Amino acid sequence: MKIIAVIPARYAASRFPAKLMKMLGDKTVIRSTYENAKETRLFDDVFVATDSEIIYNEITQNGGKAIMSIKEHETGSDRIAEAIENLDCDVVLNIQGDEPFVKKEPLAQLIQVFREDVNNEIDVATLIRKMEDWDSIKNPNNVKVIKDKNNYALYFSRSVIPYPRETNFQAEYFWHVGVYAFRKRSLLNFTRLQMLQNEKAEKIECIRYLEYGMKIKLVETEFIGVGIDTPEDLEKANEIIQKM
Repeated sequence: MKIIAVIPARYAASRFPAKLMKMLGDKTVIRSTYENAKETRLFDDVFVATDSEIIYNEITQNGGKAIMSIKEHETGSDRIAEAIENLDCDVVLNIQGDEPFVKKEPLAQLIQVFREDVNNEIDVATLIRKMEDWDSIKNPNNVKVIKDKNNYALYFSRSVIPYPRETNFQAEYFWHVGVYAFRKRSLLNFTRLQMLQNEKAEKIECIRYLEYGMKIKLVETEFIGVGIDTPEDLEKANEIIQKM
């Protein structure tokens, strides 16, 4: 089984323009993410998929591998699908370009899902984390997921799911961390499928897999990424670098 990682990297960002080219320690954010992914030694290859010549040059001129996107894409999955269409791989992990502190253990857990899937039934594996703070559970920016007894996703939502109808029962709530591993054929199929009602309403791309009957395996983790969405996030990340 050949396993690669792809880091989708857009130059534009509404809240923090050009954030991937900001300095994190003595390297840019995107270069830090790329090199940390390589250092896990989990992958046969690692690529950055980008719409920006600036990011492309940053990676390739520092010894890395990058792929220029030809088309405009609505989702990171679409950008990854274009990048891998002609690559030799079986499973691809999506690593976010703005989360430079790549952790090996949760990525290894996602890869193991496919190694154990002897019948090749699983289309996607993704990380989830238990939520206990009610304000976080209610926050529509935090995507929640409900699962079946075998840890397959039933539905993802920005709403509170499951709804706490009985106050004397304490339901478990899970946050969709948003780190994916895809079977190549499933990801390519995803891009050819029409967006249906629930995905349009929720603006959650993995709902498309469920609406077309594909299987998403959920892997529980304690992992919390350090996403860089604002200048303040970058400042915190540099503080982490200084302590390492």
